[in-house]
Amino acid sequence: MRRIALILVLLAAVPLGADLAHGERTKQGDLYLSFNVGFSPHALPRDRLAPVTVDLSGSVQTASGEDPPQLRSIMLEVNRYGQLTTQGLPVCPRGELESTSPEVALERCRNALVGHGQFKATVDFPDRDPFPVKGKMLAFNSRAQGLPTILVHVHGSTPVSATIVLRFKITQKPGRFGTVLSAKIPKIAADLGSVTGISLTFGRKYRHEGEKRSFISARCAAPSGFPGATFSLAKGTFTFANEQQLAITLRRNCSVR
Repeated sequence: MRRIALILVLLAAVPLGADLAHGERTKQGDLYLSFNVGFSPHALPRDRLAPVTVDLSGSVQTASGEDPPQLRSIMLEVNRYGQLTTQGLPVCPRGELESTSPEVALERCRNALVGHGQFKATVDFPDRDPFPVKGKMLAFNSRAQGLPTILVHVHGSTPVSATIVLRFKITQKPGRFGTVLSAKIPKIAADLGSVTGISLTFGRKYRHEGEKRSFISARCAAPSGFPGATFSLAKGTFTFANEQQLAITLRRNCSVR
C-alpha cells in the first residue's frame, strides 16, 4: 500500500511541471500554483486546422514551505480553435496498462501513444529522511463507456517501482473553450510527497483511410488583414483536499502563415 500511495502522491500533479519560466502564477492563502501551456508551431493557417504539439508544465507549492494539500481534481479547458481528433487512432484498453512498466506499456499500446513526460518528487515518510523519486509518464488514446479518454500511465522507478493509471475524460462544450479534459485524483490515506518537477508533451500524427490526421490541431483565428492574434489558449482549474480551488487562464499569441 505504501508504494501505491507513493505513486498516487505523484499523480496529484499530473499536469504540473518544471518549466515555469513563461508560465502564470496565482496565490490563495499559503498556496501557490504555477501553470504553463505552450504550443508549436506558433505560425498557423487562418482558415484551416494544422497539426500542433502542446507542452504542459507547472508546480504547486506553499509560501511557508509546508507540504501543499493533496490535489483532488483537475480540469483543463482548451480554446475552441484547437481540436482533439481520435477518429481512426488506435485505442489502448486500461487493462493493458495496469501494473506494467513503461517498456511493457509501449509494447502493448505504442500505436495509441499520444504523449510522454517525466516527473521528479521528494517523498517524506515518518520513519526516514526525505528522498527523491523520479519516473516516466506515458499518455495513450483510449475510450470509456463509448467516450474518448486519455490514459496517463505513471511509473515510479527510483527508489521503488510501482505503476498507476489515471483517466482524463474528454468532453466538448460551447463557448470560448470548446474542449475539456478532466480527471479526479484518488484520495491518499497517508504518506506525504512534494512534486518538484513534471513535464508532459502531447502530439501525434497518424493516417486514417489514407488521410493525414493529427491528434491535436489548431488554427490562428486572426481577423482578415491582421498578421496574428492574442487569445485565451487554456484555462486550468485545480481543486485541493482542503477545498481550495485555484484557476489560471493563459493568454498566448499566434501568427498567420
